[in-house]
Order: sequence, then C-alpha cells, then structure tokens
Amino acid sequence: MPTDPWTPIETHALQSLEQLFAAGPDRLATLSREVAGIYFDWSKTHLDDGLVSAFADLAQARGFAAARDALFAGDIVNVTERRAAEHVAERGSGNPEAVQAAAARRARMRGLVDAVEAGAFGEIDAVLHIGIGGSVLGPEVVVDSLGRDGARMDIRFLSNIDPQAFEDSVDGLDPVSTLVVAASKTFTTAETMANLESALAWLREGGVDDAYGRVVAVTASPDAALAAGVDESRILTFSEGVGGRYSLWSAVSVSAALALGWDRFEELLEGAAEMDRHFRYADGRENVVLTAAFADLLYTQKLGSQTRAVFPYDERLRLLVPFLQQLEMESNGKSVTAEGQPLGRPSGPVVWGGTGTDAQHAVFQLLHQGTALIPVEFVAVAESDGAVPDQHRQLLLNAFAQGAALMRGKASDDPHRSYAGNRPSATILLDRLDARTLGALLAFYEHRTFTNAVLLGINPFDQFGVELGKQIAGQLASGADEDSFDPSTLALIEKAGL
Repeated sequence: MPTDPWTPIETHALQSLEQLFAAGPDRLATLSREVAGIYFDWSKTHLDDGLVSAFADLAQARGFAAARDALFAGDIVNVTERRAAEHVAERGSGNPEAVQAAAARRARMRGLVDAVEAGAFGEIDAVLHIGIGGSVLGPEVVVDSLGRDGARMDIRFLSNIDPQAFEDSVDGLDPVSTLVVAASKTFTTAETMANLESALAWLREGGVDDAYGRVVAVTASPDAALAAGVDESRILTFSEGVGGRYSLWSAVSVSAALALGWDRFEELLEGAAEMDRHFRYADGRENVVLTAAFADLLYTQKLGSQTRAVFPYDERLRLLVPFLQQLEMESNGKSVTAEGQPLGRPSGPVVWGGTGTDAQHAVFQLLHQGTALIPVEFVAVAESDGAVPDQHRQLLLNAFAQGAALMRGKASDDPHRSYAGNRPSATILLDRLDARTLGALLAFYEHRTFTNAVLLGINPFDQFGVELGKQIAGQLASGADEDSFDPSTLALIEKAGL
C-alpha cells in the first residue's frame, strides 16, 4: 500500500534549534535566500534536511508543480466557483490573453489617473476610498507603507459600516475637492453601498451639485455600477478571476496610484512580478515560498501550533498584519478539501501580531515564557529613511535580539527567570522599503498562502464562510419570523431597541 505522505513528517524526530545549528554548519546557507531585494531566513525554525525532503515528497504527491502551472496558465484553480485566479495576470505573468486584458484595463486606469491629475474633476486634493475587505486592505497597506514621503493627495479609507467610521474618514476633508472611489466586485456589497450613499449625501450637503459625477466605481460588474448611477466613463473594471484579497494589483488600487504616482504603482507591479518569476521557476529548497510553507505546515500539522505571530519592525508596515489576516485566514480557513471531503487535519493558523518594540512590551512575555508554541515572524527593513538613524539601528537590533532570545533561552535556578528557548522564528529583511520590495513582499505572502493550500488539498480562492452572517443579518433586518432565531439573539435585538 502507498505510504501516506504525511507519515514521514509526523514521525520525524526533531532536534533543538541549537543542536541543528551545531550539526549543520551550512544550515544558514541552505535555509536563507535573497529575492527581489528581500532576505528570507528560515534557519531558526525546526526544518532540517530530512523534513525538507519529506515535505518535498508531500508537494510531489499533492501535485504542487502542476497546480502552480495551472495558476499561471489561467486554468480553473478555484474549483468551487469554476474560475481561474488571475491576480498574477495583473502584474504581467501567466496566461497571455489574461495578461493582455489586464494591460488594457490598466491603460484605462492610467487614463483616469491622468484625467484627475489634469484637472478633469476640478481641483482634487483628497480621495475617499470606500470598500471592504481586500477592496480596502490592499490599497491601504500600499498607501500607508509608501505614502509617508510625500503623497500627492490625502487618501482616506472607509470600510466599516459604523457611522463613526464615516465621520472619522471625512473629518477635515472639503467635499468640493474630494473624489470618491467605490470599490466592490459585485457593486452590491451592503457595507460599501451604504457608505457610498452616505458619501453622496455628504457631497451634496457640501455643495457638490452632481455628486455622482465625483464618483469612480471599481468593479467586476460594470453593469451594476452603471445601474447605480455611475457614468460609464468613470467605471474601472477588473476580472471576475481576481479575488478581493488579491485585487490590489488591479484598478482597486487607483487610489494608491493617485497618491503615489503612476511610476511607483508600476514599480509595485514589477516587484510582484519578480517574485512571481521566482516562485514559478525556482524548484525545491531554492524556492523561498516553498520553504516558508514547509515551516508553516511543520508547526500547524506536526507540532499543533494554532497561531502564527507576525511582527513588522517598521512603523510603515503597521498594516501588514491585518492584510495578512484577511489574505491567509479567509483563503485557508477551510474544513473540507477542494473535493468537498473532510480535511481531517488543521487548516490555516490564526495570524496575529503587532508592530516593533510596542509588541515587545505587550505580548512577548507569552512568546518567551508561555506554554503555547507560537512560530514568530519578524519583518524588518535594513535601510532607514528616517531622520534618526541611531534609533533605526536600535530598532533592528531589538528585532534580531528577540529571534536570538527565542532560540537561545536562558536557564536559571529561579523558575520565574528561566527561559526555555528552542522557540522558532523566521526573519524577512528588506534592503529598503520601496514600491518594488513591497510588491515582492506581498506577492510572496500570496504565493505562500496558495502553496499551503495546495499541500493541504484545499481551495484558497473561495470564501463562502463570510456569507452566512451576512444572510442572517439581512433576515434580521427584514423582520424574519422570530421562530427562526435563538432566544439569545432575540433578546439582544430587543435590548438594543431594534
């Protein structure tokens, strides 16, 4: 009988991290790589040659190479919705027809950016970008990371349906000089449509007679945007095959292009394309994405880690964790295989984290001395763009020291001051934070998410789990039969006066 490819992984005897370094003088060289201006170091994880080989066998058994080829060929990889996943085409990789269509949509997007800059909408100094999920998180992480050194205009992002979020997002903006971008794949998303109506009312109250004339729609359903009242000349489209959490490479990032300039948006795409090429053509342990996925699965599947902690040691990357939470948890939070069978093993971990030394004084106590085994990921930037280089040096030394301390630990006769050590971490070090390296970094995380899904046998491109709560909210809003709901829910509705 054929052997379960998980068996060699699950039965493999592990050594401590210090033992692994002592036994393998070339360990750092084999578990670190530099790609697209980013240095990836997985040497402080418990991967060893035997485990890497076992995971490579798992990848072969799961048809990883064929799945990767299918992704770039534009084949149907989202099996439940019968779609390709075409986000790689948005940055020029893969299926030629999809790449050509994406280039045509991007040319239209550039035309609109040029029109705004030329004054076709009047004097615009701010953009209110409305969306939810990937329609906001993607462009927001780009603008927040890259827009601190001279953004061309004030970009505000609005996703939450909470009215306070709307008030905060427009605070200090002049309606007369604000452009509204509404991003929704279907252009029916409840939160986005509600916030768009509020924005239209705000424009009118602020003296804008033709409020819809100030709205740009970004959608895969242009007919729905047209029916909503947006003129065809102000509708930008993206493919049905581009999922929301993979959409920042498309016209969804028109706000980022307005803020940063077209050249930097193109650099973002090129950085991602550079990572695409690495992921597509590098094999085995040369492929940093595979190495990262092997480590992920080592801790979730063999060692039972239910979470992974990510700590960017750079304030400009403070939104990376929420971006990854949606990317990874919405993609791989599944309990069945792509064929609809019970998964029978853990799926993706809970992703959480914080920023820099703030996190050290909040959660690192648990990481060093708590009972949970939590793989840690440090993301840092070697070159400082700040005005205080010495503080940047201290920041980096703190990041590197934390990884060393997690691995080394410290014995003490006083149990309260004893650190067990042997706790895993990985470090991702960008040469500098610019559009190219940010594009490569985000594409790396996308491909890592896809690779984990392939090795687990699940579909990372659907997200049916987000729909049930929305359906029930709609039923509650429409006054559905009270017998349909539990006593707790009914009591809450009554208590809130709804």
